[in-house]
Amino acid sequence: MANKGRLGQVARVTRVQSPSREVIVEVDRRKFLASLGAGALSVMTPEDRAEALEHHMVDLLDGEDFDHHHDHDHHHIPDGAPSTADLDPAVLDTNELLAETAEAEAELHAEDHHQDEEEQENPQARRGTGNLFRSNERVLEPMPKKPTLEDFFRLRFAPANHVLQSAMHALEDGQPEENVLAGLLHDVVQNLIKVDHGWWGGQLVEPYVPEYVSWGIRYHAALRFYPDEEYGYEYPELYNRIFGEDYVPPAYIKQQAEFATKHPLYVSARMICVNDTYAFQPEKEVTLDPFIDIIGRHFKQPKEGLGYDNSPVAHMWRTIAMPDNPL
Repeated sequence: MANKGRLGQVARVTRVQSPSREVIVEVDRRKFLASLGAGALSVMTPEDRAEALEHHMVDLLDGEDFDHHHDHDHHHIPDGAPSTADLDPAVLDTNELLAETAEAEAELHAEDHHQDEEEQENPQARRGTGNLFRSNERVLEPMPKKPTLEDFFRLRFAPANHVLQSAMHALEDGQPEENVLAGLLHDVVQNLIKVDHGWWGGQLVEPYVPEYVSWGIRYHAALRFYPDEEYGYEYPELYNRIFGEDYVPPAYIKQQAEFATKHPLYVSARMICVNDTYAFQPEKEVTLDPFIDIIGRHFKQPKEGLGYDNSPVAHMWRTIAMPDNPL
């Protein structure tokens, strides 16, 4: 637990008191497992599996119900992972999860016989690829000459249902505006890159937000694996329901979480995790409008426009603005 004597921000935080967890997006367990494949699942780390599940849920929330082949592009499937056909049959006989996955995968393949042959031959995007770089099928409107955060939400981050819902939960719960802003920004970097998104995300916004916000974004990805009853954060039971096992995060995740737990800004990252669990509601529609004033008060919009202010992260914003540029 965090050192409460050092947590200067704790007094500003409203503890989550919601009596029950709201309905989250429904995940078809067998379809999701089939989309991974037993071969890939056999070599995926706990973090790979958690990332794959969260990205799948965000895609569903944004209205993208990907089939088996598309899902492989989005999941954190290790490069060079074996196919299910390559697995030793004895492995399937002794591992119920892999056996169920192989069975579900076979069912999905049977339903997928209309898959376009050309699509099957297309190379898959690497698992850490950001949303804007998955394919070039989405037509992007040009950005204004001096783009604002609002412009990025409208033209590059949309539909952004997950982060909008996260911010709305913080707002409706009466939490400080910094928590609302952190919820709004905590995953937007996944349009650029997914791997280690907490660190990339914190860096992306660091020049423009209070340290409380950027620090929380940086460490929320590690803390999500660890419960904290005092702040109303339970270990996400969906992970265990899908995979049927407890997660053992890799050593570097554990190290980051231990560091964050002892840090004065611990609460900032922890509350992102809390608000995150309420942000997968398929029937809840949230717009950016309720957060415009909060952005104005806490986000330092550069007068030159995001990407053109010569900040250490300007290149990151330009990359998001111009994902089709070859150089």
